[in-house]
Amino acid sequence: MLSSELAELAGVTVRTLRHYHQIGLLPDPPRSSAGYRHYDVGHLVRLLRITRMTALGVPLSVLPAVLDDPAAADELLDELDRQAADDIQRLVARRASIAALRGSGAPPDLDPRLSAWRSASTGMPADMARYEHDMLVLAGHLLGTEDSAGLAVLFGESDDGAAVSAALTARFYGLDADTPDEQVASLIDDLVAHVAPVMEQLADQPSLDAQAAALMDQLNEQTLRPVQHHVLRQVQKRLIRPDEA
Repeated sequence: MLSSELAELAGVTVRTLRHYHQIGLLPDPPRSSAGYRHYDVGHLVRLLRITRMTALGVPLSVLPAVLDDPAAADELLDELDRQAADDIQRLVARRASIAALRGSGAPPDLDPRLSAWRSASTGMPADMARYEHDMLVLAGHLLGTEDSAGLAVLFGESDDGAAVSAALTARFYGLDADTPDEQVASLIDDLVAHVAPVMEQLADQPSLDAQAAALMDQLNEQTLRPVQHHVLRQVQKRLIRPDEA
């Protein structure tokens, strides 16, 4: 039979046949005087064995070692079973994440466990909503989504578990170049008063390393308005060195 006939019988493409020949997985059959390959039933059987094993997830690179070695094949089945079990766990976890995203309303690029730290304000400016989202994505990666204590250090924590109280959030997101200096100073005082007790409770928690802190500050500088970035830096400075307040 010709390449096209063999490929059709085995349910593969002619290109796949050629690839198997190139890597030595399928023996090259005799050729006719016109240069066409002529396959027999032995080639079909070997090809069916190859397609069956690749369907189980056997890598092409290990097929030569297991096609004709029953002992090696048994060991490989054990490994394939372990891999399949791991794949099932990953898929179950993925479905759980999808369900959590649907339930929380969080966007798909944000870990659903971080959705509780999103601002509840529906009138938030679009640029501030984007900043908050990007900060959560970055903080979740640098701290780990399990580190709710670390997130509390970054964003503060109100009594109901929100990232920052709605009033403080609204005042911060409303800052711009026209905001009077006294309002900026008042907000800094209020943010320090709000976050300081949380910092005291988390004194034993490891602090951000230098790279993580630098990355977050860079995001703040690139995304926030200058006055907002100034406020965050002043709050941070006063929390770290309260004696300079």
